[in-house]
Amino acid sequence: MIEYVNQLGGGAPRIGALPQGGAVSLWALDTTLDVVGGHRVTEALSLLDAAERDQAGRRRQQADRRRYLASHIGLRVLLGGYLGLAPERVSLVREVCPCCGGPHGRPAVAGGAIHFSLSHSGDLAYFAFSRVPLGVDVEAIPSPEAVSDVLHTLHPDETAELKALPESGRPLALSRIWCRKEAYLKATGTGLALGLVDPYVGSAPAPAAVAGWTLTDLPAPRGYAAALAVQAGPTA
Repeated sequence: MIEYVNQLGGGAPRIGALPQGGAVSLWALDTTLDVVGGHRVTEALSLLDAAERDQAGRRRQQADRRRYLASHIGLRVLLGGYLGLAPERVSLVREVCPCCGGPHGRPAVAGGAIHFSLSHSGDLAYFAFSRVPLGVDVEAIPSPEAVSDVLHTLHPDETAELKALPESGRPLALSRIWCRKEAYLKATGTGLALGLVDPYVGSAPAPAAVAGWTLTDLPAPRGYAAALAVQAGPTA
């Protein structure tokens, strides 16, 4: 397990060098902050591009809009720090979708100098950065009712594992499965287009092996779970 996640707060972060090889830099953010990375959330629309401003405007609930703005300001501050650019100068694009070939695949930096992933749930956002493709996911631990809703959408072995647990233990086990699977699907760029059956990631404290990828559970605050998927390098 990765034991350390950097905290992005209101002040300008001390970012350091761009990760090398398959190394990953991880950050977390409380999205209720009024100031993120030195920028006041309510005054920072100019940092975002047209697509991000459009997405922010589509959030009808004020709390949802603030979370979106805070997390995307945080993303731009961190990317800008790694790339040596002002946050508003970071050019974000979409990769080709691996499922249909459309222009709505993984979010990426133009030029591909760094890979990144962003996830937010509740009032918490996680960011991951590397030289290789990766995905990060953070989720609030679900209610028992939510477990029942998704139980049969998972890999059959994962469904069986959850059913074998007492009801009180199922939400945490599901959060492990969900975060691992979402992190992998973000990393590959397929998202939920192909469903949640594959790959099998398991509900045990350690993730199951997935060919070509390294899955890792991340430390998370009480009430949340988080996971990371990183493309594995070639073996010697």
